[in-house]
Amino acid sequence: MANALVNVPARARHGEVIEIKTLISHPMETGYRRTQVGTRIPRDIVRLFVCTYNGTEVFRAELHPAIAANPFFVFSTVATESGTIGFHWTGDNGFSATEAVTISVD
Repeated sequence: MANALVNVPARARHGEVIEIKTLISHPMETGYRRTQVGTRIPRDIVRLFVCTYNGTEVFRAELHPAIAANPFFVFSTVATESGTIGFHWTGDNGFSATEAVTISVD
């Protein structure tokens, strides 16, 4: 099971630009490496990260084998209304992780 960390301000003013930070623990195996006996290590990466604000997509990242382990993203959006900011990661081998936080907008 993946461990996800998210950092979103609990409160913001309407129209304020807020910074969102996310980190997901994942080894991100590229599929290009081999074991000591020459067997290829299967690819196991996070392929897609999506962030939504009250159900509307505000950020999307499609990932490829060159991305580092434990992907970390920092991005901004505008605080428009109180509600939920959702985070969803999907990847190889059925990997899926979801987190959600609430934000109060004055």
